[in-house]
Amino acid sequence: MAVHGGSGLSFGVIEALRAARPEAKFLELVHRLDRETSGCLILAKRRSALRALHEQLRENRMDKRYFALVRGQLAAGRQRVEAPLRRNQLRGGERMVQVAEDGKPARTDLRLVEAWPGASLVEAVLHTGRTHQIRVHAAHLGHPLAGDDKYGDPDFNRALKARGLNRLFLHAHLIAFDHPATGERVQVSAPLDAELHGVLEKLHRDPIIPASRES
Repeated sequence: MAVHGGSGLSFGVIEALRAARPEAKFLELVHRLDRETSGCLILAKRRSALRALHEQLRENRMDKRYFALVRGQLAAGRQRVEAPLRRNQLRGGERMVQVAEDGKPARTDLRLVEAWPGASLVEAVLHTGRTHQIRVHAAHLGHPLAGDDKYGDPDFNRALKARGLNRLFLHAHLIAFDHPATGERVQVSAPLDAELHGVLEKLHRDPIIPASRES
């Protein structure tokens, strides 16, 4: 489900929650997730809370972490990607983002969590909130996301589909922020769902062998 209506969609998460909670006079998205991305999403019930949380986003005081499955073996440790991103609107209204010198500043940190011969599970930490940022930065590194039909590798996607992946493997697994009223640090996490867990289990049993190793 998309987080909000638009682009041919009549409703999303925010519209559904407003309909389910008519007593909530103010209900707004604090941030957004792509429709293909699962995981943690914050909504504000008061305008003052929305302003405070937006300030945390602007000042990079909100910790947003994602799990992503990418092609190839990412180097161990943490890799920083700082590459400006520019958003283009293509014919038919399709939105695409690319690395460009005249784009907006963007930074993503990637950390290897687990690796197989032809794929890696990584944790991505966002320091900016650009459209499709993780997907474009990962592809820019040469490690496109599994299931990504815009910026990904079709052969890699087919190999993961054969192992049960029917969506983009990108999951917002943790978010932390200061409570707008109390200042207390709040941390929320969402585990991977059964489908994504199943894909990782199949990689353990049947890893993807890179083309250079098949001969």
